[in-house]
Amino acid sequence: MSTPTFSTLGVPAPIVAALAADGKTEAFPIQVDTLPDTLGGRDVLGRGKTGSGKTLAFAIPMVARLGGKLAGGNRRAGRPLGLVLAPTRELATQIAAVIEPLAAAYGMKITTIFGGISQNRQVADLKAGVDIVVACPGRLEDLMNQRFVTLDAVEITVLDEADHMADLGFLPVVTRIMDKTPAGGQRLLFSATLDNGVDKLVKKYLKNEVLHSVDEATSHVAAMTHHVLHVSDVEAKKALVTKLASGTGRRILFMRTKHHAKKLAKQLTDSGIPSVDLHGNLSQPQRDRNLAAFAAGEAKVLVATDVAARGVHVDNVELVIHVDPPAEHKAYLHRSGRTARAGSEGDVVTIVLPAQEKDTAALLRKAAITVTPQRVTADSDAVAKLVGTVAEYVKPSPRAAVAGNGSRPQGGGGRSQGANAQRKRAVREGAVANSGQRSAAPRRDRSGRPAVSNAAPVSAPAAEPRAKRGPRRASSEQGASRGLRVGDVVRSNSTGGQRRGR
Repeated sequence: MSTPTFSTLGVPAPIVAALAADGKTEAFPIQVDTLPDTLGGRDVLGRGKTGSGKTLAFAIPMVARLGGKLAGGNRRAGRPLGLVLAPTRELATQIAAVIEPLAAAYGMKITTIFGGISQNRQVADLKAGVDIVVACPGRLEDLMNQRFVTLDAVEITVLDEADHMADLGFLPVVTRIMDKTPAGGQRLLFSATLDNGVDKLVKKYLKNEVLHSVDEATSHVAAMTHHVLHVSDVEAKKALVTKLASGTGRRILFMRTKHHAKKLAKQLTDSGIPSVDLHGNLSQPQRDRNLAAFAAGEAKVLVATDVAARGVHVDNVELVIHVDPPAEHKAYLHRSGRTARAGSEGDVVTIVLPAQEKDTAALLRKAAITVTPQRVTADSDAVAKLVGTVAEYVKPSPRAAVAGNGSRPQGGGGRSQGANAQRKRAVREGAVANSGQRSAAPRRDRSGRPAVSNAAPVSAPAAEPRAKRGPRRASSEQGASRGLRVGDVVRSNSTGGQRRGR
């Protein structure tokens, strides 16, 4: 039986054309199952693992149902018609990149809202009027409290990766946001599982919903081959990691900590394997630059923490390597899901030290992965087969912007944007902590003598009003990276180029 096309599923012609321009004509199973109901306005609960095509499954009906409403001039400042909630900024950016070409077919405007950057661009977009907002919960609630955005006009609300939002503790803020949307609006919830309180969201906000479950969270792609490689000690592991990273194709190496991700990316680059890192300690310009280098092929290796396990979509990643086995089986599945996407094949390697063998075996059982471990060295035939053709040695550039070192790309100069932001923040928040005292180094006049002033001691400045900078949040959306597709240009709306708050 042939795979249904978007046209046969009832998708409007402008969206079909936009999908075809991106090489998409046949629908994935979750799209086949959900589109008849979502296009008809039903509330839908879609359950499927990462990489199953959930983003298009809700992007298509949202654009199709809202697109015809703009002719009457319904766009109003700060009052979007469509809302997508996502747990991390990387995922929010990826979702926006998927929706944007579809929205452009109707002249619709879209913007992203998330923390970790200045809110100025986001506020400017809201004031200008947008049709669809893709947001992380923390920053969206902040802007709602500042009265830059209201949700009383929202007709379609999507909760994506609801299980991940639950894992991150976002359900209370998600509930407060959902309470501000009209009760009669269409609600779509997509999640890999229904645990950790996700079922409560379903019961409270979805009415007469239709459940479509394509696969469970523990199911894995048939084109994905898993390998468990046992090594004797730390030195053997280091040699194995370097060997596995030396191939010509793209590969993502997962680490548990930010420090070790940064360190490994630098070590590989110094070994002639151009690598970039991705973790929560990087500034926004560094994240953008490193992901762009990986997407463009300037760096074949991305060394990441679990911040990249969801939402980072770079095509043709042929190998995922768990340099550090993850803490739990969900993380394993989401990490592994960076390869073998959209029908492509891929390999997943887990490197295991002797002390990790028991825990890794238990993790794989929970993930429903059956694989026979192999004891290897860097010179084993099984490793050579995974590596494939070895890439040529690339001499490290002294100014290469890798390993999160904050330097500018080659040919640049001066202080990085991340350092500038930190310097300005330090000035704004006060150089002397918890005091009403002056700095230990007194100001001096032109003759070099200490300057004399009758002014009262300068106290540390009070926190800025919320309208200028929102409350500080310890959420993963601030540490998460922005996702990119190969060849994508991420824009804040359908008509302009990318704009970044300063």
